[in-house]
Amino acid sequence: MNPLLSLDGLPRFSEIQPDHITPAIDDLLTQCRTEIEELRKSTFAPTWNNFVAPLENISERLARVWGQVSHLNSVVNAPALRDAYNANLPKVALFGAEIAQDEQLFVRYQALANSSEFQALSAGQKRVVENEVRDFRLGGAALPEDKKLRFLALQEELSQLTARFDANLIDTTRAWAHWVENKADLSGLPEDVIEAADHAAQADGKSGWKFTLHAPSYIPVMQYAESRPLRAALYRGFATRASEFGNPEWDNSALINKLRTLRAEQAEMLGYPSYASLSLVPKMASSPEEVMSFLRDLASRAKPYGERDMRELREFAAQELGLDDLEPWDILFVSEHLRSARYAYSDQEVRRYLPEQQVLAGLFSLIEKLYKVVIKAAVAPVWHCDVRFFEIRDQHDQLVGQFYIDLYARDGKQGGAWMNDAITRRRMQHGVQAPVAYLTCNFSAPIGGRPATFTHDEVLTLFHEFGHGLHHLLSRVDHYAVSGIHGVEWDAVELPSQFMENFCWEYDVLAGMSKHIETAEVLPRALFDRMVAARNFQSGMQTLRQIEFSLFDMHLYHDYDPAKNGKVLDLLNQIRKEVAVVTPPDWHRFPMAFSHIFSGGYSAGYYSYKWAEVLSADAFSLFEEKGVMDPETGARFLNEILAVGGSRPALESFQAFRGRAPSMDALLRHHGMAEA
Repeated sequence: MNPLLSLDGLPRFSEIQPDHITPAIDDLLTQCRTEIEELRKSTFAPTWNNFVAPLENISERLARVWGQVSHLNSVVNAPALRDAYNANLPKVALFGAEIAQDEQLFVRYQALANSSEFQALSAGQKRVVENEVRDFRLGGAALPEDKKLRFLALQEELSQLTARFDANLIDTTRAWAHWVENKADLSGLPEDVIEAADHAAQADGKSGWKFTLHAPSYIPVMQYAESRPLRAALYRGFATRASEFGNPEWDNSALINKLRTLRAEQAEMLGYPSYASLSLVPKMASSPEEVMSFLRDLASRAKPYGERDMRELREFAAQELGLDDLEPWDILFVSEHLRSARYAYSDQEVRRYLPEQQVLAGLFSLIEKLYKVVIKAAVAPVWHCDVRFFEIRDQHDQLVGQFYIDLYARDGKQGGAWMNDAITRRRMQHGVQAPVAYLTCNFSAPIGGRPATFTHDEVLTLFHEFGHGLHHLLSRVDHYAVSGIHGVEWDAVELPSQFMENFCWEYDVLAGMSKHIETAEVLPRALFDRMVAARNFQSGMQTLRQIEFSLFDMHLYHDYDPAKNGKVLDLLNQIRKEVAVVTPPDWHRFPMAFSHIFSGGYSAGYYSYKWAEVLSADAFSLFEEKGVMDPETGARFLNEILAVGGSRPALESFQAFRGRAPSMDALLRHHGMAEA
């Protein structure tokens, strides 16, 4: 049997080969189309059991199979796999677009929504039907037949362009390297970073040290390398990825304009003034104007702090480091020195207290205490030898969910960190199907027999992604389309992830996951206090950076006019003049690598990070009031936020947990801007 089509258990990753992909997708799409045709031709009145449930079965089968292919393409990307992925992506996209435009299915959903049967459905089932009616409209089901063909073509072309955008970014990152031959140029770099660069050079059969644009190599250079030319070289490489400054085959410049234009055409066909307006229909925010007002309000509060941060940085660079002309490739380096001087600690000092196994054990312990579950190591086929597998069980030893963890950066793996669903919880005839999640990061791998260690920022990242995972894994919803993260408004989906980050700033939690790799000492309270004092170090600059990206995204998809605003880079520069305190060089090509808004699902939605951060900070403030490890508050968060998934509006879930509407106060306080 084709291992991709075996859906009676966990994915059979150890057996899947690129040549399995096309036969599996072709067979599955044929089967799905046959089953849908039977539903389209049926004459019986639509009910949940005879209409919605069969369609959910079809959706889940395709999501399970294609999800495995997409996941492998992200974590073990290789030419044969990529070719198979790219060959089948248009087929899957076309099928999805066909279903979204199917007027007969749309009419049957409308009939169900207007029937007496609908009134007897559960709240979760009603939510599924209402979402489907909305999504059919957004998918073009109400368009005339001639326009449907154009809409389908747009969907197919967009799927190909987004895949190419990601591939270009992966290829340009993988191909770039900087070689150092003189050891003196490595001054300031931590020993483990130097050792990793040495291993990378040896793996290529070369002498010296190899540095790349992967985060575990790039970020330490920017923070610690005393060689300004080395920092400048890596900065330029990173800043010009997938642009006209490299291989022209990997240039994303034209793709950006094409993606924006095609999405604008989609919105116009559906009767929306902009793609941003279309994008917000299934979100919490009501309009682009509301989003931009929210962002500018936050920017006005953060701007004085960002200006102060930049002023302090320039003064320190000039007075202490002799850098009168602070360049962008100096900022992380100077920031690390300023933080170390002001708060007497460095990331490298902290990471020696945070070995991987201890961090994971502490994270699991926190989850077990808050939500009354048990996390155990388990065995499953995996896609790489570094991957581990775990399961979550309740107090009665019943399986709740399972997850994979893939922590280390490597060639062929997409950068960044993310959670994806492998299997979604739903009630089947034989019982409840347990959810399964992928948790993916890009941290430094162990070297020379030593354990991997994490910076505090990396621990924050791990907790963030695990928050997404818990949202998926601890769901108690029985219906696929609103279970776990499914059906959750995009601007609320970051609530559980950002919420989890707050625990990393609690001493009892952090101490419980610390153990010095040489002395076995727990993280000293004095060091932790310095970390807390530094928590809001440059928070103004960081907040403005997120707002800059969010406004660029929203304007690009709402009211950007090349005739008025110039090129895409001109638009970004206009926004920087308004809110930013850091101005990159003219040759900086940030948009060409901004995969979030061009290929990652955040198109006209990047503001969601800040929007959801208001919710997450306000949610955590109840734990601050009741006790950070309070089991009753943990149970309340589980019952009102995590367990209900998308079965009700996110605002209702938040208010059920917090007892009131969300407030920005906690966010400002957490960022040290409360007095604003």
